[in-house]
Amino acid sequence: MLPVANPKVIYKALSDGAVLFSTEDEVYYGLNSVGARVWELLPPASSTLDELCATVAAQYPDVDVSVIRADVTELIADLAKHRLVIPQHPEQPDEQSVEGRKEAGDAESARVA
Repeated sequence: MLPVANPKVIYKALSDGAVLFSTEDEVYYGLNSVGARVWELLPPASSTLDELCATVAAQYPDVDVSVIRADVTELIADLAKHRLVIPQHPEQPDEQSVEGRKEAGDAESARVA
């Protein structure tokens, strides 16, 4: 089961990716364009890792699906390590949505994924 965006994280799309800011831990995290797309595909947009990877693979047909899966898995693990995503509990309905994710003002990235 895919994790969901931590509700205490602000997401701001940029022309070449995105930046995340944890209001809880005051952590900035930069995403390149592929990382930003992965973030946007977290639940409820995708319900499984396979579904998320298939969507990314459709956008990057020249990249082997096994490479995409490994990179997505690594990114999600790093996001979890920084508490930018949290486990999804099956007994709780997921009310997160891309529209519901807040946007931040201008922010500088301390990390690039």
